[in-house]
Amino acid sequence: MIGWLTEAVPRGRVAAFRTLIYLFVAADLVFFTPWVRTRASVPGELYQPLLVGRALPLPTPTPALVATIFWVLLLLAALAATGRAHRLLGWSVFALYLEWMIIAMSYGKVDHDRFGLLVALAVLPAAGRARHGDPTRTEAGGWALRVTQIAVICTYFLAAFAKFRFGGLDWATGSVLARAIIRRGTDLADLIAGVPYLLLVAQFGILAFELLSPVVFLLSERWRQAMIGFFYSFHLVTMATITISFAPHLVAMAGFLPLERVRPVLWARRLGGLRRSGPRGTGGSEPAQAVPTAPAAAAPGQASVVGRPAGP
Repeated sequence: MIGWLTEAVPRGRVAAFRTLIYLFVAADLVFFTPWVRTRASVPGELYQPLLVGRALPLPTPTPALVATIFWVLLLLAALAATGRAHRLLGWSVFALYLEWMIIAMSYGKVDHDRFGLLVALAVLPAAGRARHGDPTRTEAGGWALRVTQIAVICTYFLAAFAKFRFGGLDWATGSVLARAIIRRGTDLADLIAGVPYLLLVAQFGILAFELLSPVVFLLSERWRQAMIGFFYSFHLVTMATITISFAPHLVAMAGFLPLERVRPVLWARRLGGLRRSGPRGTGGSEPAQAVPTAPAAAAPGQASVVGRPAGP
């Protein structure tokens, strides 16, 4: 079990995953959850902190607190994406982003797509040093990725458990997807809804998919990647039909992927080098022309022959 939890992975994979996670945190503040800043204007008595917020305890959000967290977290996440000072910056980003999420989810709605991302932020500081493209393997980095993978799969499995807990079999036989399509469906969803019994089949399929998600750990690497591809396609269909985004979850799920093969900086450098060098590596200039030289003087008594050197 310990060997499975700490299965070594290339350091380049850890570095790429670390950069991806911290860049997403910065993007999340600006594009996905900028509405959290509006919580500062909500009356304090409406703030009902989550259990972790009550246990610490954390202060009631104020305009100054929310603004400070936003700007400091944005700066630190951008710095952490470089991989430098991975412990100091990593723990700082995790603490600030956890508080950002507590503020976001303490007003009546809790999103479960943030679990894998929060776990990734919690374990990355312990992943050790890693550079992009480094093929040497690390058990510490492997443990960080494995724990993140477990959190991603738990998100699916526990979602099925929650469906049974609060809805029972009625979740599968009811009108869950129909209500979602009415509220926020797209034209594609309207077409699907017109097919008899297809939504009921989809609801049973979602439950089966979530309950069977731990099987991904029993598959070979090739089939595991295929199953992760199915997970991504499932969320693509979800976004295309009922416009529900699981962006944080999808970013955390990248911990399953061989990210060490993705090196955009190196690709950009190679592309820039090709453009500078031009055709045949000549720097874009015309190839040099050969300069004809006069034939060597013939030896006394011998005539030079065209195409042949003078002399015997």
